[in-house]
Amino acid sequence: MSTTPALSDVLAQMGAAGRRLDHMSAVEAGAGNISVSVAAGADELGLADRFPQARPGTELPLPAPALAGRTVLVTGSGCRLRDVAASPEANVSAFVVDDGGATGTWYTHPQRAYERPTSEFNSHLAVHNDQVERRGAGFQAVIHAQPPYLVQLSHVRDLRSTKAFNRRILRWEPETIVQIPAGIEVLDFMVPGSQELMENSVRALRDHVIVLWSKHGIMVRSDASPLAAVDKVEYAETGAMYEVRDMMAGGLGEGVTDAELRAVVEAFDVPTDLF
Repeated sequence: MSTTPALSDVLAQMGAAGRRLDHMSAVEAGAGNISVSVAAGADELGLADRFPQARPGTELPLPAPALAGRTVLVTGSGCRLRDVAASPEANVSAFVVDDGGATGTWYTHPQRAYERPTSEFNSHLAVHNDQVERRGAGFQAVIHAQPPYLVQLSHVRDLRSTKAFNRRILRWEPETIVQIPAGIEVLDFMVPGSQELMENSVRALRDHVIVLWSKHGIMVRSDASPLAAVDKVEYAETGAMYEVRDMMAGGLGEGVTDAELRAVVEAFDVPTDLF
């Protein structure tokens, strides 16, 4: 997706991502949230045509100076992600960030189905701000979801480290290491919506595209599109599914050995230091 996509395309991608996550049972009821940062303002995107109610000077949950002049679209608190495709205006709003990053103009629709943006908006905003500040990302999607197998594995104490967790989920299909060469970073349990979770997510997503919030869910980012972010989640979740099923079967599966994974890494020139 280009750095200045059409608003309709962004909303369609958010809807498609929400439906795919729902099919994965990763966003039960109102769980999960999606945001997209675009290097464009209200006029360029035509925000007023889709979100005619504008509230200038709305305070943001944290200063985001690197996002000044940019638009951040985000799903609402309690919204079902499976409903975004059919009713984007009811489930999504947009913020155009002011100079200085402390406030922005909040664009909504009269038929919105939420009172405020997602409770994880602080983490979304902080990740977008950090990625723009560090890399100049022109377009970025950030998604929080709760894939059941990844979450289930995070309840196993012996696996609750980045090294141990990646060894388990990367050993079932050779595609996984190719698609997620850095693996995923594993965080300890932190209160949802907290500053601690926000700060650690920002740090983790500098070197990874997926971070696991133990006993809660994941956060993933993509410079391509919301669906591309979901693709990464699918690879990780499939690895976790195989691991859980193997545990249920008594751990009989051999999995792809370290030597075999190193051969894959060499054959596909995978930029990883995991194997």
